Amino acid sequence: MTVNNSAAVAQRAASNTTDAVEEQTRTFFADAVTWFHSHWLQILIAAALAVGIVFVLHILRRWGMRLCERSEGPAGWGTIIGKAVARTGNFFIIMTAAKLVSGYAAPPEMLAKTIDFLFTVAAVFQAAIWAREIILGAIEKKTESENYHGEALLSALGLIRLLVTVALFAVALVVVLDNLGVNVTGLVAGLGVGGIAIGLAAQGIFADLFAALAIIFDRPFRRGDKVQYDDTVGVVEGIGLKSTRIRSFNGEQRIISNKNLLDKEIQNISNRDHVRIKLPVGVAYETPPEQLEAMPDMLTQIGEEAGATVARASFEDFGDSSVNFQLWFDIPGDDWPTAHKTRDKVIIGILRRFAAEGISIPFPTQTTYTADPQGKLILPYPEVQPVMRVDKEDGER
Repeated sequence: MTVNNSAAVAQRAASNTTDAVEEQTRTFFADAVTWFHSHWLQILIAAALAVGIVFVLHILRRWGMRLCERSEGPAGWGTIIGKAVARTGNFFIIMTAAKLVSGYAAPPEMLAKTIDFLFTVAAVFQAAIWAREIILGAIEKKTESENYHGEALLSALGLIRLLVTVALFAVALVVVLDNLGVNVTGLVAGLGVGGIAIGLAAQGIFADLFAALAIIFDRPFRRGDKVQYDDTVGVVEGIGLKSTRIRSFNGEQRIISNKNLLDKEIQNISNRDHVRIKLPVGVAYETPPEQLEAMPDMLTQIGEEAGATVARASFEDFGDSSVNFQLWFDIPGDDWPTAHKTRDKVIIGILRRFAAEGISIPFPTQTTYTADPQGKLILPYPEVQPVMRVDKEDGER
């Protein structure tokens, strides 16, 4: 019996809803006929104005399309705006014209509310489309100006396009529902909680993902650059959405997550404008003071003759077995083989100049002195004994 009553109640509710819709429809058409008969001249004028507005908006959209077709090379802001204008929809154009002329035609209340609602829906979603085109165009402009290439960039741009589209259209949907009178507070809270849950569950993946985007757009290094971090020195072979692959100078490929890589101090060797080499030089203590005094100028001359830019050549300290000097010189560029060849020229030049000047580079030496129990010094080498002559025949001295 209860089931039958519930079914009857539901049937009556559905019947009442249908009747209400039919009544509203009849009222709408009746008001529309009355409005047309009483305002036919205003309606015709408004229709003519609406056609003119639609024509102008189509001309603007066509201008945006032509602007995109004429663009060559990296996209500028004019091209980006042109692409956004070219994505203007026909529904938005029609509803914009209807909204602009509706006040002059003085339509019935129900028709005016319908026009307002449809215009709001069209404007909100059209604004989302324009915003998406401008944001993605700005990102593409950045990548083109920086000459980015590669599969990782295409994947990153695809992911950015998806995230931007979902975010903008989600906001547009919330705005439309709010205009319909729907309480969107719970929906917004639910979306926020869901986003937090997804973010916590995949925080490692998202951390590496956004680190990859930071590498691509902030450009601390690019594919083919020589980098150094910790004890690793190598060439960047690929930048993925999860990890970066570096070919070490020792031959092995090293893979490190993007987040961990950005947390380190990275030295981009490819951006180095010169290679600095520090070369210690030690000369014997027996070297005359005049030659020691001329040593910095001599080392500077040798470095410049080898093609290096000398940064410093000066006395360093007193060593255990030599007077030490330090020669610092720079080689332009970041090519280590060239730098090593220049260093070899400097070393050979020093040896030749020292040989010509009679300057010796001493071997590291150490002399040990001991004493007998009475404190007498014992030399580290045997005493030379006097030579004695012996006669073989009589054995006399």
